Amino acid sequence: MPTIKALHHVQISIPKGAEEAGRAFYCGVLGLQEIEKPEALKPRGGFWLQVGDRQAHVGTEDGVDRHATKAHIAYEVDDIDAWRAKLKEQGITIVEAVPIPGHKRFEFRDPFGNRVELTQIILSSQEKD
Repeated sequence: MPTIKALHHVQISIPKGAEEAGRAFYCGVLGLQEIEKPEALKPRGGFWLQVGDRQAHVGTEDGVDRHATKAHIAYEVDDIDAWRAKLKEQGITIVEAVPIPGHKRFEFRDPFGNRVELTQIILSSQEKD
């Protein structure tokens, strides 16, 4: 039986022509590194990001109501409280997420309406020992 080895990348979309605003948010505010997109795909617009050992592809697409979906990308972070403060300083509205054992997390919408989750894995005191 063939198996799936790993998650290679995810893709989100922003409106056509919004690449500079997308870079300002994803590279500037979130601090993600843009990586080179293959020449054959550059005419489609958008850009690619390195996220740890995986990638997030930011494509362009019009006619999408991004506010109407629960689809999202979740980034694991090392200091959720610092991220909460940083995003609030940027005027980003934080939405408290449904609690999940072992995680501190919250959600927000990017400037284009995409839902984004930040999560920090919290070890119990027993797991730390």
